[in-house]
Amino acid sequence: MVKVGLIGAGKMGISHLAILGAHPDAEVVGVCDTSKMVIEALEKYSPFPCFTDYKKMLQQSKPDAVVVAVPTKYHASMVKELLQMGIHVFVEKPFCLRPEEGVELIQLAKSRNLVNQVGYHNKFVGTFEEVKRLLNAGAIGDIYHFMGQAYGPVVIKPKQDTWRSNPEEGGGCLMDYASHVIDLINYLLSPVQSVQSSSLKSIFSKQVDDAVYAMMSLQNGVSGILSVNWSDETHRKMTTSVSINGTKGKIVSDANELKVYFKDAACPAGYSRGWNVKYVTDLTAPVDYYLRGEEYSAQMDHFIKAIQGKVPNEVNSFESAAKTDNAIALIRKAQQ
Repeated sequence: MVKVGLIGAGKMGISHLAILGAHPDAEVVGVCDTSKMVIEALEKYSPFPCFTDYKKMLQQSKPDAVVVAVPTKYHASMVKELLQMGIHVFVEKPFCLRPEEGVELIQLAKSRNLVNQVGYHNKFVGTFEEVKRLLNAGAIGDIYHFMGQAYGPVVIKPKQDTWRSNPEEGGGCLMDYASHVIDLINYLLSPVQSVQSSSLKSIFSKQVDDAVYAMMSLQNGVSGILSVNWSDETHRKMTTSVSINGTKGKIVSDANELKVYFKDAACPAGYSRGWNVKYVTDLTAPVDYYLRGEEYSAQMDHFIKAIQGKVPNEVNSFESAAKTDNAIALIRKAQQ
């Protein structure tokens, strides 16, 4: 049984807590949040030990692992402290505010042989996993172009100031929405190497970007476009998608539906010439506990299994997440 603590009981923190609370190999030994109202509610309606001081939680509960779901500006210092204590860490995305902050954490986790993971859940979505399998098999030939997109109605009117609207705390569309798409591109195709041009637009926000557009080149030489907008009310919720062109076909996928076009009959088993459609329900392995999507339970299950030594610590490691942080920095630098 892996003893797990949680720091940060906001939207994502509560989701992780529910999943951990139902996990057969995890024991929640402490929950910490600075909001007394949140802690009082958890003390009343949950069985978990609750704290308003994370240092006190660490001292008293002595967790094997900690899930960090606090604003990004706290990630570097908090994760470093946890690693120095010999604690395995799952931290919400993005990894760090600045790429240089992640370098020390990567080395520290390696030197202590500690499991480390960042919450980029798209790698656990069945449709995107199938995209990765097809690309690894060379199913659509040589890749020559991609487009990564995400749209949603997060900021659709002037918004009251919170940490999400403060660039110094990790707010903004680039750090929030776009980081998911960038990380997915890094995973499916190749890490971002350079950004030819970018545009960060403030639509309703005063201090941060609400839309991000960029032309990028990857380490494997493929070029493509990033288009992300969290002020798009034509979408009911966040929608992430990729479109990938190859010499033998094309892949278009979001988290629900995968469409693949093959130019000829020489294609993988289960596919045929022309357009093919598969759905996430056909491509996703079942999980013990469903909340918001199988991918959230699957990523946490992977974290627990990595601590137990049942799976390698290779998916969403600090090292891979640092490549996304680096791409974010390149996009900022290339602003028009």
